[in-house]
Amino acid sequence: MNKIVIKIGDLVLPAQLNDTPTAQKIAKALPIRARFNTWGDEIYFPIPVQAELDESAREEVEMGDLGYWPEGSAFCIFFGPTPMSSGDRIVPASAVNIVGKVLGDAVRLKEVMDEEEITLEEAP
Repeated sequence: MNKIVIKIGDLVLPAQLNDTPTAQKIAKALPIRARFNTWGDEIYFPIPVQAELDESAREEVEMGDLGYWPEGSAFCIFFGPTPMSSGDRIVPASAVNIVGKVLGDAVRLKEVMDEEEITLEEAP
């Protein structure tokens, strides 16, 4: 499993990529720097990876999950409800492959939603 760092503004969060084919493709594409969008308490952005839904795919995710959304070739970070959520459930727009997990406090991402750029890189 690859340890990575998520950087947005002054926030640096440790995370881990799973040992799945999609996560391995993401690890090979690092470092990734992109402008990001938000959708409720989700940050997402396009990445140079192509993959189909796999056995890790979920239509409901957990706090801190890292996902890959095949429909948008996008990396997603979930840290709370989205517009599709009801109650405390965290629901993506459609199924995502679960590719990893934030190891720090994912709720801290709410502090940087006004930033524009995100960087994913291998942990030192």
